Amino acid sequence: MALKLKAAKKLLIFLGKSVLALVEAVVFVIIPKPRKNVAGEIVLITGAGSGLGRLLALKFAQLGSVLVLWDISQESNEETCKMAVEAGATRVYAYTCDCSRKEEIYRVANQTYKAFLPAMIANNRGHLVCISSSAGLIGMNGLADYCASKFAAYGFAESIFLESFTKGQNGIKTTIVCPFFIKTGMFDGCTTGCPSLLPILEPEYAVRKIVDAILQENMYLYMPKFIYFIVFLKSFLPLKLGLLLGEYLGAFNLMDGFTGAKKKN
Repeated sequence: MALKLKAAKKLLIFLGKSVLALVEAVVFVIIPKPRKNVAGEIVLITGAGSGLGRLLALKFAQLGSVLVLWDISQESNEETCKMAVEAGATRVYAYTCDCSRKEEIYRVANQTYKAFLPAMIANNRGHLVCISSSAGLIGMNGLADYCASKFAAYGFAESIFLESFTKGQNGIKTTIVCPFFIKTGMFDGCTTGCPSLLPILEPEYAVRKIVDAILQENMYLYMPKFIYFIVFLKSFLPLKLGLLLGEYLGAFNLMDGFTGAKKKN
């Protein structure tokens, strides 16, 4: 009897919390979540020398954040640093780092990352942002290596969130971003077979949505919204029907004209 009462109590608590969570989600669909203040907060941005990294740096500079900029190109990173100061940042620190080389990450981390991560854990406060991709949700022909890295990034970020959650560190937030192609030059030549549903995204739009997701402490951000629907369909559609949908959307020809970003001389 005691075991049955314990199980019933556990079920009632679960149902009660589920209803509250559902009501909260519905409310925030109608009323936007309040945005947190990041003025004075440390924001570390990798790949800050160009593209999304630079635009994110400028956006957080306008919000008054303390910026720590990592990039493989010292010249590009220093240019972002100057632009961030012009945009209103009062404290900006730029470090040259090749994130593909472990020893480089450790060298720079000794100067920056390890200096504030322990404090983040000790104070149960911080926000981790993972820029994954729609290619980290659904495999794509012609992008096997890229998909592998983005699936890994998504899984790693989600796992770190669960580590924090199970240890009761609810003050450490996580945002995982999964956009379709963005016009940053990385995917030059790529096309979309259905621009109304899967448009190639403008960088400014993507950055605005990313910053909003961070300030509202949203866990997931897929862009465009049609990606949510595709992931939902993937969970139950028969394989043949899914492949037919992919053909209809032109998903198997996205990389046909790919040229990639032009390297600077």
